[in-house]
Amino acid sequence: MNQIDQTAANPGLVKAWISAFRPRTLPLALSCIGMGGFMAAANNAFNGTIVGLCVLTTLFLQILSNLANDYGDSVHGADSVHREGPKRAVQAGHIQASQMKKGMAVFSLLSLVSGLLLLWVAFGREGLYLFLLFLGLGLASIWAAINYTAGSKPYGYAGLGDMFVFIFFGLVGVLGTYFLQAKQMDTLVILPALICGFFATAVLNVNNIRDIKSDVLAGKHSIPVRLGPKRARIYHLFLLAGGVLSAVAYVALNFYSYWQLLFLLTLPLVLVNAINVWRKQTSAELDPFLKQMAMTTLLFVLLFGIGQVV
Repeated sequence: MNQIDQTAANPGLVKAWISAFRPRTLPLALSCIGMGGFMAAANNAFNGTIVGLCVLTTLFLQILSNLANDYGDSVHGADSVHREGPKRAVQAGHIQASQMKKGMAVFSLLSLVSGLLLLWVAFGREGLYLFLLFLGLGLASIWAAINYTAGSKPYGYAGLGDMFVFIFFGLVGVLGTYFLQAKQMDTLVILPALICGFFATAVLNVNNIRDIKSDVLAGKHSIPVRLGPKRARIYHLFLLAGGVLSAVAYVALNFYSYWQLLFLLTLPLVLVNAINVWRKQTSAELDPFLKQMAMTTLLFVLLFGIGQVV
């Protein structure tokens, strides 16, 4: 019986794989694509097929990143008995490390195939230079997804995770989705890209504040490990403020309707996250606000985007 048959015949293994995909992180992955789609629609350049393929490719990349994170943290020791967050699949023994590596290979291939189809639809045969440019970005995205905690020199252990999340979940995700549709760049779209970058980094920051103790023991020098718990929370406030102020700046520079202020309805949710991340101290108390921030980001993007197109 091969691995696929074993998985299909074992409901517990299916559940373990679904858990390893970490579904609660997927709304965050969709936020930057949604923002790029809304910005294209606001500029009369929306292409549903391209956005759909962007969503598919991004979901594959996010799942790849989650599998690599599960594998990498287990191999490098961050997922140990000292970790107070949710147990990972390899750490708990639900999925073998060798199986997880195969899963990473599958989603790397799916990401590549989906990305190539996306670029073919967007550029066809006439945009070879742009095709190659975006192919390079796609390959860089696959590399970044894998090497956050996996690989011989994972950049997440050097405290560079925030920078990569800001770049790929903000600038690359939003500006790339927009350009694939519009075939040109609007400099103002950088501000919505910053919204996603700041908020995505805030989600990672909650995760890293939660895991400070186990990360210290594993030698994982995340930003909260480097800053310490209190300054990491101040940094979190900076990230949240950066996202909100980027939205305000975009509307101020491009105001044409009071509907553009619709995103202000999400400010209480942003405030709830800020207050609780500041006050909560234990990993168990902080963990729910990782999902809450991811969902707040998605809602913020939806309301912000709707406000630009109505």
